[in-house]
Amino acid sequence: MKITYFGHSCAGVQVDGLQLLFDPFITGNPKAKAIDVHTLPASHVLLTHGHGDHVGDAPTIATRTHATVIANFEIANWMTDQGAKHTIGLNTGGQVEVDGITVKLTWAQHSSQLPDGTYGGNPGGFVVTTSEGAFHHAGDTALMSDMRWLDRHDLKFAFLPIGDHFTMGVTDAIEAARLMGVRRIVGIHYNTFPPITIDPDAARRAFADAGLELLLPSIGQTIEIP
Repeated sequence: MKITYFGHSCAGVQVDGLQLLFDPFITGNPKAKAIDVHTLPASHVLLTHGHGDHVGDAPTIATRTHATVIANFEIANWMTDQGAKHTIGLNTGGQVEVDGITVKLTWAQHSSQLPDGTYGGNPGGFVVTTSEGAFHHAGDTALMSDMRWLDRHDLKFAFLPIGDHFTMGVTDAIEAARLMGVRRIVGIHYNTFPPITIDPDAARRAFADAGLELLLPSIGQTIEIP
């Protein structure tokens, strides 16, 4: 399973011959200028909620690649209106089997409004189960006790927000990982804008002190999860 980080909460996961792309926000991200949104591969685009810093480039990418868009029902309908040809709308707790993987929409504590001001449905995250194991993309969320139910998925790793201010910070993300029973975390939603600036080295040390591994790939870097 290979992960490529594209900045903010956007990551690509290459697994089972698929190119999964989460929350593409690239052209609006000043830290991701080296990423060409017009060549980014995607077989499936997964959107956790409606904020512009998560759906920003989704219409462009989905239209170009003909990717299947997986999101909550409201965002899926909005993406259809933006020109996406293949969409799957879920609601919290629902799951779908698609192209050999299973995608489950999980709960997140946040908000959700689409860039044009329309209702973006409930915010969420995804548990994705593949032939190489399961992983979680939490989207934007606060720490919540419901995360303890995710441990039944035997997660290989999780994408967790660590930037604080709008989401969990490092301390709460460590507790979230404990509740979820996951020891390897890929940090997201940090150091994009001043309100979510953190010290990466201090964050790594904090996770390590808790017996956890925090992975912080640079933008454009690909890492492999064994």
